[in-house]
Amino acid sequence: MSKLLLITFDGGAEGHQLAGFAQKLGLPFDVLCISGEAPTEIGAARVLNAGLAEVPPADALAEGLKSLVAGYSHIAGLSNMRSKDVLARLAGLIEAGMVTDVIGLQSPTSFTRPMVAGSVIATVEVLAEPVILTVRPAGFPADPVSGSSPVESVTLAASGQAQRISVTARGGARPDLSQARVVVSGGRPLGDAETFERVIGGFADALGGAAGATRAAVDSGIAANELQVGQTGKIVAPELYIAAGISGSTQHMAGIKDSKLIVAINKDPDAPIFEFADLGLVGDLFEVIPEIRAKLSV
Repeated sequence: MSKLLLITFDGGAEGHQLAGFAQKLGLPFDVLCISGEAPTEIGAARVLNAGLAEVPPADALAEGLKSLVAGYSHIAGLSNMRSKDVLARLAGLIEAGMVTDVIGLQSPTSFTRPMVAGSVIATVEVLAEPVILTVRPAGFPADPVSGSSPVESVTLAASGQAQRISVTARGGARPDLSQARVVVSGGRPLGDAETFERVIGGFADALGGAAGATRAAVDSGIAANELQVGQTGKIVAPELYIAAGISGSTQHMAGIKDSKLIVAINKDPDAPIFEFADLGLVGDLFEVIPEIRAKLSV
C-alpha cells in the first residue's frame, strides 16, 4: 500500500509546515523526527522519534535513513538546503525518483514545480517508486487536526566519512529564515556589514522576524552566506516580506514568490521589484525604514 513518510530535521515546526502537503496527498503517513521535539498533532499514524542531540552530516544521515525509509512509496521533507543535501543523497542510495521544490500536485505521481528561476511552472510525472520530494509549504495550507499520534523511539545509526568540526550561528535569537513569519531583507545599498545589521537586522528584530539578504549583498561581504534569499539561497514564504534596497532580480524573486505580502522599498521608481510587490514605497531606505519604525513605535 502506498504510504508517505515526512522527515523533519528540527522537530515540530517542520512537521506542521509539512502537514498540509500530507493532507493534500491523501495517503496515510508517518513522521520521522531526527532531532528536536517530535510533532505529535498533525494527523500522523505514527511518529518515529530518533531523538538525536544534533543532525548528523549529510552523508552519514543518508546512510542511516536507508533502512528507516523502506516500505514507503513517498518520502518528503521541507524544501530547504538541508533536505536537498540529505534527501538527494538518499535518493541515490535507494535508487528513488526525486522532485524538488514541489508547489502543487495533480496526483500521487504528478507534481508541479518552478523552473528557470520561477518563470516556468513544470508538471513532472514520476514513474519510479519510491519518490523523494522536497516541498514548499506555502502552497499546502493545513486543516486543523485533533488528537495526538503515538510516538515510537527508533535507532538511527548514522556513520559516514564527513565530520562536523564546529557549528557557528550568526542569527542569534532570530527565527530561521525558512520558517519566519516576517522577513526583512536588504541589498547592496546597505554598504557594509555594520550598516546592514543596524538597519535590516534592527528592523527585523523590532518586528520579531528574520533578516535576509540578496546574493549581491552576500558576495560583497555585507551579509553572511546563511542570510542569502533566492534561487541559490534560501526559499522563504513568510506572511510579510520587506525588501529594502533590492532591485528584484529573477534569482531573488524566485526565492520569495510564495510570500503572502511583499513590500518593496526602493528609491528607483522603475526597479523591477515593484512589478511583483503588493505594496511599493519609493524612497531612500535609510529614511523610509526609520519613519516606518517611528509610526509603528518599534
